Amino acid sequence: MVLLVIIIILAVIFDYINGFHDAANSIATIVSTKVLTPFQAVIWAAFFNFMAFFIFRDHGVADTVAKTVHQGSYDLYVVLAGVIAAICWNLLTWWYGIPSSSSHTLIGGFAGAAVAHAGFSSINWSFTNGIGITFLYIILAPIIGMILSIFITLVTIQRNFWLKISIIIAVVSSCLIFIDFKKPFEFWGLMALGIIFIVSYFINYIKGESAQRTANMFKQLQLVSSAALSLGHGGSDAQKVMGIIGAAMIAQNYIPDFASLPDWVPLTCYTAISLGTMSGGWKIVKTMGTRITKVTPLEGVCAETAGAITLFTAANMGAPVSTTHTITGAIIGVGATKRLSAVRWGLTLNLVWAWILTIPVSGLLAAGIYTLIRIVFHLT
Repeated sequence: MVLLVIIIILAVIFDYINGFHDAANSIATIVSTKVLTPFQAVIWAAFFNFMAFFIFRDHGVADTVAKTVHQGSYDLYVVLAGVIAAICWNLLTWWYGIPSSSSHTLIGGFAGAAVAHAGFSSINWSFTNGIGITFLYIILAPIIGMILSIFITLVTIQRNFWLKISIIIAVVSSCLIFIDFKKPFEFWGLMALGIIFIVSYFINYIKGESAQRTANMFKQLQLVSSAALSLGHGGSDAQKVMGIIGAAMIAQNYIPDFASLPDWVPLTCYTAISLGTMSGGWKIVKTMGTRITKVTPLEGVCAETAGAITLFTAANMGAPVSTTHTITGAIIGVGATKRLSAVRWGLTLNLVWAWILTIPVSGLLAAGIYTLIRIVFHLT
């Protein structure tokens, strides 16, 4: 039981680190566009990170993370090694300002330690509820975020007001009719987002679309889009730690399965990631908000909206998608709509390498830590 308590404490510490490591995901664009000051932005993001606790109630992502390794193929020492490795890699990438995925760090650590313990057969490779879907979204998340942001940007900069409004109505209506939303909030949230955009554009059109008035409108809309992104970030990333804690509890026979996870675990995880977000992560904010491409309030709205939609869609599928990958792809998308040279592709390539290496490096680190634990505790 003592080891379980230690793992839970370390997992919550990781959740806190995840918050300030990934604060950049939620606030980079809104800080770089000067809509909010850094202090205001982290308070704003932290509030909506925590509010995700009341919205994401099915914990599908957490369940997927808990099933990264087959039940019975790991013990508490495996989970301990995975969490320690994830903390080390997260702090290292934060120190150097590399926007790697905290989610993939945790999953890679858990998987790597399990392989060292029981071999590759211990890994659940499923593309529906295992690590396979994580690998799939390493590729899909930034691409989806980029495609959505390009589309949203092209619609937003459309000069024909009535054509722009018609496209928004058609797209939102089609989604509401044809998508099978698992959670009512997603249905009403998408509808509310569409209405907010339509009403904002309409009021701006009635008053006269001057450059200053339009710029102010997008600054106000960015509060909405950043709030949606922070909700998605909290709902997605806090669940990763819930999954690891759940896996540890199952290994200890504290609970029979993930469905029996105590209510205090989600509350603790959402609180920890919110407090971490309030601590900020300014090195990564600089990378995400200014070094990939220069972002205006209009482009910030488009990138954040695309990121939020991607995160909510992935959470609806129980996919542990990376918030970092998603918003990076969205920022690249809005930059590419101006011109391809507006994106600093050299930096982007370095980020891609960081994404590719995160899981294997975390896995190797966790395997090494697990081996060390076996030696220290004389495990067979």
